[in-house]
Amino acid sequence: MKLINSLMKTKLPTRIMIGLLAGIPVGLLLGDRAEMIEPVGKLFIRLIRMVVVPLVFSSLFVGTASLGNVRKLGRIGLKTITYYLCTTAIAITIGLALGNIFKPGKAIDASTRTDLMASYEEETAGRLDFAGKKPGVIETITRIVPDNPIESLAEENMLQIIFFALIFGIAVTLIPDSRGRPVIEFFEAVSEGMIQLVHIVMKMAPIGVLALIAAVVGRFGTDILLSLIRYSLVVLAGLVVHAVAIYSTAVRVFSGISPVDFFRAIRPAQLIAFSTSSSNATLPVTMECVEENLGVSGEISSFVLPLGATINMDGTALYQGVAAIFIAQVYGISLSVGNQLTIVLMATLASIGAAGVPGIGIITLAMVLETIGLPLEGIALVLGVDRLLDMCRTAVNITGDASAAVVVAASEGDLSVADPGTEKETN
Repeated sequence: MKLINSLMKTKLPTRIMIGLLAGIPVGLLLGDRAEMIEPVGKLFIRLIRMVVVPLVFSSLFVGTASLGNVRKLGRIGLKTITYYLCTTAIAITIGLALGNIFKPGKAIDASTRTDLMASYEEETAGRLDFAGKKPGVIETITRIVPDNPIESLAEENMLQIIFFALIFGIAVTLIPDSRGRPVIEFFEAVSEGMIQLVHIVMKMAPIGVLALIAAVVGRFGTDILLSLIRYSLVVLAGLVVHAVAIYSTAVRVFSGISPVDFFRAIRPAQLIAFSTSSSNATLPVTMECVEENLGVSGEISSFVLPLGATINMDGTALYQGVAAIFIAQVYGISLSVGNQLTIVLMATLASIGAAGVPGIGIITLAMVLETIGLPLEGIALVLGVDRLLDMCRTAVNITGDASAAVVVAASEGDLSVADPGTEKETN
């Protein structure tokens, strides 16, 4: 009991890290039986996701309406989307470059390839069937406008929710302040209430993280990870290069914040992203980190971050570049420069329509492979380590969201950085 009380007095990131590290030996010890405690982790994710839709809608609406200037909104929106598209294209290029240099697909032997494809044949078929039903890029764009906003909220269609919140926020700025202000204040209260709810939910974060990690380790063990270690290391190396080189440079150049301070400030969000594999589930924590630890104003963070959780998937895009090269090398297929440029374009477009939920990278990977003519069955080769890599690339995704918030806020003169290295406690 004293140990538990002592643990609860430590800072939240430390407690989460302890839960994460403890999950590894627990998973190895329990093996398949670790699935028995997985519902605890799933409950934690559901509690976080419960907050996401009302928080995204209310915060994005308030952020848009509070700008009070449609021209300023357009300027911020253009900066945000430009930043996201540029970093996504860079991420894919890094992935393709590392895949071509290290050739991870050349290291896998025929027997391992056969075993992997056999093990994940059923799951691959399900993913491909789902991918086949996914609307194309043009249809995705036209579906951004909801037929029924209430239905969009119920179905958690994030693109439609974001669109409606933006349009509604703009409309409220155009009506007299005496009528629009009460609406803004109502949703401000909703947003603040959701943030307080996040504080309550985060009390169980260490236990939830432990259960999630233990289940992953118990299910997959180390055998299948070792057989694909070269592929995994290439993906991980690309994620590290992108996060450290690209985001650090952007934050340093545009805001003057030290990369060390930046990464320390967003550590709680990175740990939650790693354990949940969901940008959407991590959104409330990301917002708190950038506002309290980095000095980004609420009106900037409430606009940039919900948008980023939906359209900014740098880590996922980088992974798709490596995975496409890997699958092509395993099958002995040579990809031309044109094919690889197509991967850059398609992965960028696919990432825009990807929801910030676990496992979506496999679906968007299917779109990329189909476009360049690679066997979709090759997805089975990477499913064995996808969960682990999904955790890592989600951490990179939310790091990109946070860097965008800092860069945009700095460009607008809306960044108050008294001590960005001070990490405030999330109760």
